[in-house]
Amino acid sequence: MGTSHQDQKLLEGLNNRFEENTSRHPGLSWVDVQSRLEADPVKLWSLSEMERTGGEPDVVAFDTGEYVFFDCSAESPAGRRNACYDRAALDARKQFKPTANAVEWAADMGIELLNEEQYRYLQTLGSFDTKTSSWVATPGPIRKLGGALFMDRRYNHVFVYHNGADSYYGARGFRGVLRV
Repeated sequence: MGTSHQDQKLLEGLNNRFEENTSRHPGLSWVDVQSRLEADPVKLWSLSEMERTGGEPDVVAFDTGEYVFFDCSAESPAGRRNACYDRAALDARKQFKPTANAVEWAADMGIELLNEEQYRYLQTLGSFDTKTSSWVATPGPIRKLGGALFMDRRYNHVFVYHNGADSYYGARGFRGVLRV
């Protein structure tokens, strides 16, 4: 079973990004990454969704035998904005409901939201979200009280904030992580 034309185009784009951003993944080989991706069409589909929604996924680590991809777009992925945090927040909102929530949207794509530690690591690889912000995985105790966390980079510093989980903004999306 060969790789489809669409998958081949995706792999070429991922390869180009990999080669253009070698500082994100020193010592890793694209040949090894591609081989892993071609062996897992479900993960390849998830990467295509990350790409389609503006995430510009790239390899950022090799950890516990898996390649780790993060959304590396300069700003929060444009195709994943205007979403509240999760289903409970969406259901609780009485007026002006957004059409989506970040947690389910990520799950539907086969990815997870970056957590605070992952987001801070991403920011060591460049300057991201200097004009936008991104929801991040929120600890249960905060979420239980109605809040959710988001992060951004301003004044050359990475900030973590809180908001009601039911809030949504045109400049706030979410970034994902995929392990392959």
